[in-house]
Amino acid sequence: MNTFDIEKLVRPNVREMAPYSSARDEFKGEAQIYLDANENSLGSVSSELFNRYPDPTQNKLRTKVARLKGVEPEQIFFGNGSDEPIDLLLRAFCQPQKDRVLIFPPTYGMYKVQANINDTPVEEISLNEDFSLPLEKIQEVVNPQIKLMFICSPNNPSGNLISKLGIIDILKCFKGLVVVDEAYIDFAPVNVSMISEINTYPNLVVLQTFSKAWGLAGLRLGMAFAQKPIIDILNKIKYPYNINTLTQQHVLEALNGIDKKEQMVATLLQERTWLNEELKKLKAVKTIYPSDANFLLVRMEQANLFYKKLTQSGIIVRNRSNVALCDNCLRITVGTPNENQALIKQMQGISLKLLVKNEL
Repeated sequence: MNTFDIEKLVRPNVREMAPYSSARDEFKGEAQIYLDANENSLGSVSSELFNRYPDPTQNKLRTKVARLKGVEPEQIFFGNGSDEPIDLLLRAFCQPQKDRVLIFPPTYGMYKVQANINDTPVEEISLNEDFSLPLEKIQEVVNPQIKLMFICSPNNPSGNLISKLGIIDILKCFKGLVVVDEAYIDFAPVNVSMISEINTYPNLVVLQTFSKAWGLAGLRLGMAFAQKPIIDILNKIKYPYNINTLTQQHVLEALNGIDKKEQMVATLLQERTWLNEELKKLKAVKTIYPSDANFLLVRMEQANLFYKKLTQSGIIVRNRSNVALCDNCLRITVGTPNENQALIKQMQGISLKLLVKNEL
């Protein structure tokens, strides 16, 4: 078993620092009069009262999510989207210009952006042609300077799940943190999340979000799941009131609607299948990659032209042609039935014009 020591991995200055203590950290109970946080005692300019600071520990939300995910409340960190825990992990464990992170392009672009912001060099190993993890190459590259490894599963932009057994093999031998980003996990088969492994592997961090399956992207709430020592470090260096009151209230309410969430996921999966079948009929489409997410990566002839024509018609997809292994690829989010039908109709029209011109 991997001998993992969180104390040795964390940056010395973070390990030794004293965290900021807010008014709500110092008094956690209930009182009739609060005169300790320099809030506006008269209320708010808005019709609703937001003059009091939000719960910095998000206790009600933490308890409810813990029950849903089958973890302990102290194994959860909430962030402003998943981007906040990504940033904090880099700040906590990577000394600028000294330590490194490892990513596997094509993948979510914020890993590299956040590493650059934190002045942390990035090592890159491309995924295999089928977008699977290149396990043998990882063993060759890993060294003590690499403190974090980011694995996106289901992967963005390819949409495929990364082998759980492959990730576990890495966890067993890598002495840094393995961060598995599961933003799209609700669209994948059941029982594939790595959350079930956090009690077994102390170097595992799993990221999830309310932005995708729950349809709450505008509220910006991401989650990190890990063993308590890692969560404690993230809480130590986060902003005191990082999750606002509105977000906490609305997500608590949304958690009562899990049936609606599951219904939306089922509809999107059905539409993903329909979209896949209709795209196959287009001569310009060469490959539709298997997807466990709410989007399809489509390789096609003249992807740039299709992107331009679709944009001109008011339909926006993502052109991924400039990303590793994604030459001539469009990433298409699964829309509503009407949106998907409009997309296919427009793509059929573009294909027909190209056929007439003998450009396909």
